[in-house]
Amino acid sequence: MLGVGIQATGRQFAGPFKEKLEVDMLKSHCRSFGWRLLASLSSFLVIAMTFARPGTSNGIVMAQDAEPQFTTEFQLEGCRFRTRGANPYVILKPGYQLVLEGEDNGETSRIVITVLPQTERISLPDIGRVTARVVEERAFVNGELEEISRNLFALCGKTNDVFYFGEEVDIFHPDGPITHEGAWRAGAPDDEGLAKPGMIMPGTFLLGARYFQEQADGIALDRAEHVEMGLEVTTEAGTFDQCVKVLETTLLEPGAESVKVYCPGVGLVVDNEVELVEFGFDISGAND
Repeated sequence: MLGVGIQATGRQFAGPFKEKLEVDMLKSHCRSFGWRLLASLSSFLVIAMTFARPGTSNGIVMAQDAEPQFTTEFQLEGCRFRTRGANPYVILKPGYQLVLEGEDNGETSRIVITVLPQTERISLPDIGRVTARVVEERAFVNGELEEISRNLFALCGKTNDVFYFGEEVDIFHPDGPITHEGAWRAGAPDDEGLAKPGMIMPGTFLLGARYFQEQADGIALDRAEHVEMGLEVTTEAGTFDQCVKVLETTLLEPGAESVKVYCPGVGLVVDNEVELVEFGFDISGAND
């Protein structure tokens, strides 16, 4: 306390020593009071800002659900790309085919995926030229050819990731016209500059991973999320173990979802309502 001798090791001090200690104590109390005052003012300001913030209720700041983040940057510079090979869930071997069939709203659907012998070269600003394998997908509805897409894939030798470099699209309308909605190519102009490669399937499946499959602003922005693994799936083509499920969405159609299931050593087994009925090399009559 001020005005009273300060006890130190059982002795009392007086005179100049006592005055100096009293002055030091006064400074210490002033500093302590100043810090307490500053802390009180800070707390008051935080509370005031909480009550004044727009969109709050009863002074409580409600937590906002963050938009899930999807990988957009891939380390392509270190890749030595291959057009022939496979990772566990995507096979890039010429002649390999998948045939999927199913029904939806009274219509029969058939999808035939074929790894073609053709390749194409893509020029990318930061990487240079990449050679990609052409994988064709034909979609039939009630026996009529509705769409042909020719997808450009390449396998990174370092990581076993399969990257997506674009697709050509032909959509056949009942009244005759052929349109090309959704066609894109990495390195070609899009709505924001130049389209970039995406990933179709990583070499290692990590649960919860999210990444863009297509990166063409305003044209194609499909993205994937790994949602399940270790599945057993039975279709007309057989029973498959250790399969994985991928949920696909797109920024161009908020709320739209597509579910795909891939099985090791086979590839795509389920695509929404269609399921694998046949797979192998050069399947007879697959495109009929």
